[in-house]
Amino acid sequence: MNEKIQQLLTQMATLEDDLRTAIQEQESSVFFQIKGKRVEFENSIKQAHRKLKKGFFRWLVTNRPQNLITGPIIYGMIIPLITLDFFVSLYQASCFPIYKITKVRRADYIVFDRQHLEYLNFIEKFHCTYCAYGNGLIAYMCEIIARTEQYFCPIKHARKILGTHKRYAQFLDYGEAENYQAKLEEFRVELSKLK
Repeated sequence: MNEKIQQLLTQMATLEDDLRTAIQEQESSVFFQIKGKRVEFENSIKQAHRKLKKGFFRWLVTNRPQNLITGPIIYGMIIPLITLDFFVSLYQASCFPIYKITKVRRADYIVFDRQHLEYLNFIEKFHCTYCAYGNGLIAYMCEIIARTEQYFCPIKHARKILGTHKRYAQFLDYGEAENYQAKLEEFRVELSKLK
């Protein structure tokens, strides 16, 4: 890989980490603190949130009709999501140790913390739990598949594609054949050293 590109990618990764840290510090210092797996708000914030909470019947009456009508379709997606979750987790549990790939921590991707928001009623909390599971699961699966791609075929595509995973930028350029096997082994070794 071109040294200039590698340098820019490193700078981007560092800036992304710094931005994530700054956003986390701002959020936690202003509104809440994270204690273990629990999110705690100051009492004044909790009280303000409770006042903003919309009761179930008021929520039901003021909710958009299309949201209620499409609910069964949206929640019907839980079946394929759970099925995907089972098979991807089974794949990781059985194959990653064989390939010596560090396993992806599920808790880093599937996070349920919105139930601590006092301004949400139980239906809204249920919606948030569903979305957290679905989006977290897709991110979890993406990282598992990205590590698999890095192990078997860390080569960029000839055409520009949208929505690449974070590992893709480090992959070999399309057609970069020189020392391919040695570079492939380097990518594999890197996977065994992940935290």
